[in-house]
Amino acid sequence: MPESHVPSDLLTSALPDAAARELYLAVLREGGRIRAAEIGPENAAALERLVELGLLVPQLLDASFSSVDPRAVAHRIGAEIRTTGARLLLEAEQLPDLLADLTQAYDTSPRRGPNQVDVRYIADMEQIRHEIERLSQDYRTEGLTAQPGGARPASLLPDSLDRARRYLQRGGSMRTIYEPAVRLDGPTVDYAAEVTRLGCAVRVLALPFKRMLIFDRTVAVIPAAPDNSSAAFVEDPATVAFLVDVFEQHWQQAEGVNWAALAEGSVESPVHEQVGRLLAQGLTQRAIATRLGLSERTVAGHIARLRELYDAETLFQLGWQMRGARTGEPRA
Repeated sequence: MPESHVPSDLLTSALPDAAARELYLAVLREGGRIRAAEIGPENAAALERLVELGLLVPQLLDASFSSVDPRAVAHRIGAEIRTTGARLLLEAEQLPDLLADLTQAYDTSPRRGPNQVDVRYIADMEQIRHEIERLSQDYRTEGLTAQPGGARPASLLPDSLDRARRYLQRGGSMRTIYEPAVRLDGPTVDYAAEVTRLGCAVRVLALPFKRMLIFDRTVAVIPAAPDNSSAAFVEDPATVAFLVDVFEQHWQQAEGVNWAALAEGSVESPVHEQVGRLLAQGLTQRAIATRLGLSERTVAGHIARLRELYDAETLFQLGWQMRGARTGEPRA
C-alpha cells in the first residue's frame, strides 16, 4: 500500500496564522517592502511562514522582502490542494483492492464460512466479549439489549460505556431493558444516565424477562447456561425474528426512567407527574413518549387518567388546566 500523506486540514495548512497575517499587513503599510533588518526576532516565525506560503519573497540584492498578491498565492495553493485531493480520491478508490486479500480471508474464516451453522456456542468469557465487540462493529444500525439480574457488575460498566459510545457515534441506535432494582444502584444509574445522554433509550420492566442482545435484527446472543457462563450466537432468521418480537413486547410494557435525575440524587417523580409536567409545557403525546422513553400507548394511558383527574375533555383543555394548577391561576 502506498504511504499515506493525508494532512489533518489542507485548508488550514494553507493559511497564515494570526502573527503572520499581522506581519504581512505591516509590510503592506510600509509600501509592500521591508528590509530584513527591520524585522525583529519576535517575528522570525511569522516571517518564515509568509515566505513558506509565498506571500513574501526575499530580495537577496538588498536583503529585503517584497509582498506578493494573495490572489496569486491562492491560485497556486488552490491548484496544489486540488492535485492533492485528486490523489487522495484515487487512493480511496484503490483501498478495497489493496485490502482484498484480507477481506477474502475474513469472509472465508471458519466463523463465516459456507459450512457455518445457525447457532454457535462459546464458553470462554473473554471470547464472548470479543465476539460481541466484533458484532457491534459488523452490525452498526440497531442494538437491542435485555439485561435482567439487577445491578450491572461495576467492573464491566466502563467497557460497556465505551462500547456504547462508539456504537452510537457510528450512527447506531440502542435500546436497553433493565429490572427496576437497578434504580437503587449508583454505578448502574450513572451508566444509564450517560448512555441516555448519548442517545440510548433505557427502560425498566417489572415482569420477568430473559437476557438477550440483538444486532441489526440479524444476530442474537442469548445465554447457553443457567449461570451465563456460556453464550449462544444465533443467526437463524426465524429464531432471531422471534426474539426481536419478544423484545418489542417487553419494550412496550417497560417504563421510562429519569436517569439524569437519579444520577444527580434527585427523587424521581411518578411517571404520571412527569407526563403532566411535559403536557403542561405544550409537548405532544409523541414528544412526551420520546422524552420519557415510553410507548405512546403508555403515555396515552397516563393522559387519560389526568383528564379524569382534571375533568378535561380535550388535550388543550387539560394542558390549560394543568398550567393553571401549577401557576396558581384560576382554571376555566
